[in-house]
Amino acid sequence: MIQEALREIGRGVAEIIDNERIEKLVKNFYENGQTYTVKAGFDPTAPDLHLGHTVLLQKLAIFQKYGAKIQFLIGDFTAQIGDPTGKSATRKTLSAADIEENAKSYKDQVFKILDPSKTEVVFNSEWINALGASGMLSLTTTFNVARMLERDDFDKRYKSGTSISISEFIYPLLQGYDSVHLKSDIEIGGTDQKFNLLMGRHLQRAYEIGKEQAVLMMPILEGLDGVQKMSKSLGNYIGVSEEPNEMFGKVLSISDELMWRYYELLSSKTLLEIEALHVSVNDGSLHPKKVKEDLAMEIIARFHSNEAAQEAKAEFQRVHANNEIPTEMDAFDLHESPIWIAKALVECKLSPSTSQARRDIKQGAVKIDQQKVEDDQLQLQSGEYVLQVGKRKFARARVIL
Repeated sequence: MIQEALREIGRGVAEIIDNERIEKLVKNFYENGQTYTVKAGFDPTAPDLHLGHTVLLQKLAIFQKYGAKIQFLIGDFTAQIGDPTGKSATRKTLSAADIEENAKSYKDQVFKILDPSKTEVVFNSEWINALGASGMLSLTTTFNVARMLERDDFDKRYKSGTSISISEFIYPLLQGYDSVHLKSDIEIGGTDQKFNLLMGRHLQRAYEIGKEQAVLMMPILEGLDGVQKMSKSLGNYIGVSEEPNEMFGKVLSISDELMWRYYELLSSKTLLEIEALHVSVNDGSLHPKKVKEDLAMEIIARFHSNEAAQEAKAEFQRVHANNEIPTEMDAFDLHESPIWIAKALVECKLSPSTSQARRDIKQGAVKIDQQKVEDDQLQLQSGEYVLQVGKRKFARARVIL
């Protein structure tokens, strides 16, 4: 059982620092029933979470399965500074109202994955505010400027003459101090967080709390394109609050190769179960599309419900396999007759611009009432139409004089 636990904990991991400590903690749980703590920090800088954000949550859920008590840290204090990791300029300060609203969004989502009975939600303003000026000054003496400038992002900004605020230097110290206060046994984060995660180990030594946390780093999840990281700004993301039909279609759109990556980082299935699926696909007894559908349904059930997952699958089958139109779609009244097709697509939010709409038409991606549009100068007269771009975008348009 211990070896199974360690395999699952190590699943999909990019790097572990002090793996021996993790093995010792897990072994101690199975032999003596002693739990241990795993910390993960989330700065509530944005309210809209996508599947990339949930990679860490999935790993925390695995730790819970094998004896861990999760310290789910919401960085309501550090969010006021903003994590400088990977940033080429100083970030804008968030208001207290924004932070509070974003933190609520995080809490609403986290327990769709984590077990509440094994999770402690904490806010770092509690102990950082209590530090006071004297405590903060003492914290800054634990690390020097030369070491801080060894960070790649700070080094680049310093050499280019780009501003670095003193508060950004303090950010990793504060994240590390979280581990001091919480006395964390393990901290997990993305590979881009390595400097900040190691700061926790450094400060636990400096404050002599009697332990040094192990560090586990997860890779950054690729987006739908399978190349760049999942990102809302890049448009290659699956939001955890998106409609089930949209989520289902997006999961089905990923490549067969990327599907296995998503299973590894996002699925609750064990490694043995995933390997069995892999074998079945390779020997031809199971079609990759069926495996992809099961993944889509698992994700939708997690953030919506089993019923929503079943309905999304049935709707996808009806629309894409049977070439029918969706039962539900957004409706728009267009008060211009006749209206240029490209403009209609933009006003129905099916294309971001008329130039993109014309490209979609030329590529054969646009249909009206299930008939392909070939004329990019088409004028729609008064009446009702079902507009479609690609396989998943539909809208009902009513053109009015």
